[in-house]
Amino acid sequence: MTVDATALRSVLRAHPSGVTVLTAAGPGGPVGVTVTSFTSISAAPALVAVALADTSTTWQKMAHSEHFAIHLLGAGQADTAVRFATPGTDRFAPPTAWHPGPHGVPYLAGCLGRLLCSRHSTVRLGDHHLLVGAVEQAEHGERGDGLVHRHGDLQPVTTPLPART
Repeated sequence: MTVDATALRSVLRAHPSGVTVLTAAGPGGPVGVTVTSFTSISAAPALVAVALADTSTTWQKMAHSEHFAIHLLGAGQADTAVRFATPGTDRFAPPTAWHPGPHGVPYLAGCLGRLLCSRHSTVRLGDHHLLVGAVEQAEHGERGDGLVHRHGDLQPVTTPLPART
């Protein structure tokens, strides 16, 4: 027997998660969604993973996409995170700055970094799909502080200044 979903979410709210946006070229155009369930799986080979709910309309639109990108959001991109998390929003309309990347995958501007991935595998686990990507390109982006999700809020993670001695 496992703990119920409400109890699990209540405890995990205290754990900061990095904020990313997953994008892909869907059959009807660009698709994207804010994801906090992003993790690195392996360095050799380079594999990363994200989890998307069965009920995610983005998952339904990109379930068969062979390529996708993970964008690491910076502290100044909370508005982007909210836009890509809001159902029914045209996420790629202005003010979203983006351009088509390789394989037609939407590339967002202003991110801390970006990973272009090809689908390695997909596993259905509970009420989610775990999408594992083989990283084909890793790009540094803008310099700046990170963005995390904790206790239901988006919060900047500032880089501490080095101690002066």
